[in-house]
Parts: sequence; C-alpha cells; structure tokens
Amino acid sequence: MMSVRNVLQGISLLGIAILAALSLLFISADWLRHLGGPLGSFGTDLFAAILSGGEWVDDTVGTRVFQHAFTWRSVSTGILIGIVGPLVGTFLVHRQMALIGETLAHTAFAGVAVGVLLAGLTPLSGSSDELVFIALIVSAVAALGLQWLTAHTDSYGDVPIAIVLTGSFAVGTLLISWGRDISPIPIEIEDFLFGSLAIVTPEGTRLVAVLTVVVVGLVVVNYKQFLFITFDEQAAQVARLNVSGYNSLLIVMTAVVVVGAMQILGVILVAGLLVIPAAAASQLGKSFRETLVLSVIFGQLSVLLGLAFAVSVDLPPGGAIIVAAIIIYLIAITVSDRAIGQISVH
Repeated sequence: MMSVRNVLQGISLLGIAILAALSLLFISADWLRHLGGPLGSFGTDLFAAILSGGEWVDDTVGTRVFQHAFTWRSVSTGILIGIVGPLVGTFLVHRQMALIGETLAHTAFAGVAVGVLLAGLTPLSGSSDELVFIALIVSAVAALGLQWLTAHTDSYGDVPIAIVLTGSFAVGTLLISWGRDISPIPIEIEDFLFGSLAIVTPEGTRLVAVLTVVVVGLVVVNYKQFLFITFDEQAAQVARLNVSGYNSLLIVMTAVVVVGAMQILGVILVAGLLVIPAAAASQLGKSFRETLVLSVIFGQLSVLLGLAFAVSVDLPPGGAIIVAAIIIYLIAITVSDRAIGQISVH
C-alpha cells in the first residue's frame, strides 16, 4: 500500500510533467507559427490560443504579464531548467562535485566573451541567441578539458577545478573588455551575469527544450551506470564499465544544463539550482531514487516561486529563484532528523 509520502511525490511529479508538456507545447507552437503551410497555420492558431488564455489569467488575477509571449517563454524555460538542473545536480552532489557547476558556469561566461569578440571580427550579429550557442560549445569543450586535466594531474581533486574556474573567468573578462572596443553591437553582460528575462529569446527557449529532452533521455537510459559510478567508481572500473566515458558524459550534460539555465539565472547564480535543491532533497530522501525525485520537485518549486516574485516586482529572476531554493533547503534541514550521508543506494 502506498504511503502518503509516495502519493504526494507522485502527484507532484505528475504536476511537473504536465507543466513540462505545456511548456514544450508552447515552444512548439512558437516555432511552428513561423513555418508555412498547414503546420504554420496550426502553430499560429495554437500560439494565439495560448496568449488568449494568458489574457484570461491576467483578467482573473489582476496582472498584465501572461498575455505577452516573452512571459511564456521565460516561464517555459524556467520550468524545463527546474527539471534538468536538479536532475544532473543530484549526481554531482553525491559525487562531491558541487563546484563543477560553478566552474562550468564560468566557462560559459568565457563562451559569451568569445561570442562578443567574434561579433566584432566576423559577420556574426552578436545576438543573445548566438552568444548562448557559442557559450554552449565553449562550455562543452571546457568540460571535456576539465575531465582530461583531472585525469592527468597529480594534484588534489579540487585543484584542477579551481584552476579552470578562475582561469575561464579571467579569460572572459579580458575578452569582454577587448570585444567591447571592437564590437559595434551593445552587449549587456550584466544580463548574462545575473540573469534576465530580456535575453530569453524564441531560439534560446527552443535550445533549452531540445537540451532538456536530450538530458532527461540520457539520464533515463544511463541511470544505472550513473548510479554505479556515483557511489562506487572503483567497483565500476573493476566491472569494466567505461567510467571515463560516463564521467565525460555527465560533465558535458552539466555544461549543457548550465548554459541553458544561464539565461534565467545568470552565470553567477546558475550553480545554485544544480546544488541547493539536491542538497535539500538529500536531507529528506530515504533512497537515491527518492532524493532524485525530491530534488526535481524542490527545483521546480524554487523556479516557480522565484519567477512569480521576480515578475511581480520587476526584479532579476536569478536571485529570486536561488533565495527560494535556500528557503526550501533551510526548511528541509529543520524538519530532517538525520545527516546528509544517511541514504540507501537504490
């Protein structure tokens, strides 16, 4: 017989699944309406229906935000990031790799800086879409470089992380200063540092949607392997599991999630969504699987509460989301009666 705890988790997951499906539906409609033929007409009608529903919401709750497409893009992006961020972050937290997210966020900043520079030296427009895409490439390459550096150094485990973290941010600041002098495109770097609803574009939202589907699919397919290397990497090596390959896959997935979340949270705060919900879930989860479920629930709750507050008072969403996550974490610690390490592996 299912306990109340399991029922509540199931209802929460169902709600998150519905929100994710609606988000993907809106993103698809936003994309289809730019196509010709029947698909374009269908996308246009669906897009208009969603905005009409937003007007009804505005009239009902007395707001003036849900009738605008940029609000739906921001909320859809936040909902999807609220799923994949904690999903990947839970593996990082239990592998004591929490700083990986922060490090890759700094490499993403370096990627934005590379985009700014290229906008001045090439025909690139320097739009936020191009900057996010370039940041994705740079961050993925840096993730693999960090994995290689960790495997080929005799230093303590966190030394390569510290080097890449500070080095990428240093390179980013230099390139940003140089790129601003030669690029004719005005770049609001503060939006990428602290997060902004203004840089969430249709193309950026579609990118997050694709990355979310890919990351969730990879976690589902490789769940047992990720679980194995998370709790007993040496045994996984003895069992001839491709530990290096799965480590590389996990760290590249982290880079992908970081770049996607950067639009909402900003470079400085993005690591918080990977770590804080997972840390809160670790205080309450009885097993790793339950911890994974709770981390997604807490991450989604943090995003929704943070976005609601940010939109209502016109503040950057990143800070509001992380503050909401910290409040949930403190509540979890308050009601928890055990240490974070007391968790069964199944």
